[in-house]
Amino acid sequence: MTILDKILAEKEKEVAQLKAEYQPGTIQGKRVNISLYDQFMNADYMSIIAEMKRASPSKGLINDGVDPAEQGSLYEKCGAGAISVLTDTPFFQGKMEDMQAVREAVSIPVLNKDFIIDEIQIDRAYDAGANLILLIAAALPEGRLATLYQYAANKGLEILFEVHNEEELKVAQKIGASIIGINNRDLKTFEVDLAITEKLAERIDTSKTLVISESGMKEKADVERVRNAGARGILVGETMMRSANVKETFDQLRVPLGE
Repeated sequence: MTILDKILAEKEKEVAQLKAEYQPGTIQGKRVNISLYDQFMNADYMSIIAEMKRASPSKGLINDGVDPAEQGSLYEKCGAGAISVLTDTPFFQGKMEDMQAVREAVSIPVLNKDFIIDEIQIDRAYDAGANLILLIAAALPEGRLATLYQYAANKGLEILFEVHNEEELKVAQKIGASIIGINNRDLKTFEVDLAITEKLAERIDTSKTLVISESGMKEKADVERVRNAGARGILVGETMMRSANVKETFDQLRVPLGE
């Protein structure tokens, strides 16, 4: 079994429990109506989705003592275009309350980063105040992805559609994804390669589709590399969570788009 297989098997159990216990509408999160797509497509600098991540399957604990509201406020103050909050518990030590705390503390878009396989998770993300949800091409068959994409869009949520290879990119384009996240990390092996963004972005009309390069952003040269490939945004997790000076890290990674 790959790491992704293990995560999805656990997610099936979580969804069954959620369906038994969660009534849509019972959480009343703060709503901020703001479009990540519009904001990122019109920016002059590389937009950064800064991630709130306590742990990961590949790196173990990263920063388990983090205060979500504090971290979210810091990200916004330092120039984040949006904040991603990992809400998976078994593998990433996150929880939905983390996302709610961030949503209450900031006025920029918030992404519910989780392994979404069912409508009930989208209901809960919406109720908790998310602006965006993540759909991972590798996690589900095309038909199911299309159904969940439409379900989320009908609720007024934006969708970050994550791909890692050409086959998955074709699925994203067929579904009509306007925000495509190219994950440089292989979810089966957790190996990272920035060439993935370069290879896939050239097959995307970046004048209409927003490309976000995910994983592996450690220094300015990494960001310039994916910018030159056509990305207008990056998703940065571990680098931000481990940073001793978050403002400095932001300043280093926010490269101009025009160069």
